[in-house]
Amino acid sequence: MQTVGLVVAGLAGLVIGGELLVRGAVSAARGFGISPMVIGLTLVGFGTSTPELVTSLQAALSGSPGIAMGNVVGSNIGNVLLILGIAVLLAPIAVDPAALRRDGVAMILATLLCLWVVPAGAIPRITGAGFLLALAGYLAFTLWSERRSAAAAPVYAGQAEAVPGPDMRLGLALALAVVGLVVTILGARALVTGAVQIAQAVGLSETVIGLTIVAIGTSMPELVTSVIAVRRGQGEVALGNVLGSNIFNILGIPGSRPRFRRWLSRPRSSAPTSG
Repeated sequence: MQTVGLVVAGLAGLVIGGELLVRGAVSAARGFGISPMVIGLTLVGFGTSTPELVTSLQAALSGSPGIAMGNVVGSNIGNVLLILGIAVLLAPIAVDPAALRRDGVAMILATLLCLWVVPAGAIPRITGAGFLLALAGYLAFTLWSERRSAAAAPVYAGQAEAVPGPDMRLGLALALAVVGLVVTILGARALVTGAVQIAQAVGLSETVIGLTIVAIGTSMPELVTSVIAVRRGQGEVALGNVLGSNIFNILGIPGSRPRFRRWLSRPRSSAPTSG
């Protein structure tokens, strides 16, 4: 029961902390006069992936690379099949072809890069740095292309508008973002601890736990944002959020903690002792 409690508390902390972090960061960005397009592309599009990032970093630092990479892969699968599926069930999604080509191709290329690198069983630091450079290049190219054509600017602006709650004073917004980050970190620690204990108790690999329980739990912020967007008649925002989150999950998370090792191997933990 204690293990289940850790997992539940961790998932709750990730959902609540991620929500507070995004709300505070978006409100602060508005206070600084940042455009809605930039807010949607960065703070919302990637901010909803903060639970995945923090959880994977915590897992990697704790010596559980299976949970770390399983979380990345499982979250991307959940984003496409679960979150996008729910969004489409709620309302049809009309998408700008130019924006889909750019962001969709970027996600496919990032996925192929991941499939090429990860099966080796280790991601060295130089490769992680390359992932981060690719992510920075994608952001720079997107901002540059939107200033020229404005093909998807309404999508990114809609992502910013999909963040619930009124604007706050700058100090309060920054404090809320910090509190959200702390809650997210504590939730990730509890979730990883509970997930490792579950893997040990039932004899499953940590990768399987990362692909299922951890991945679905860390994807809840994307689900909330996408459902809100669809209910407001902004179905394209839901798709943009899924694509942006998947790109960040692949390029940003392994790049932030590049020395993932042996995540495809058997569980490193032994069966629990009796008594």
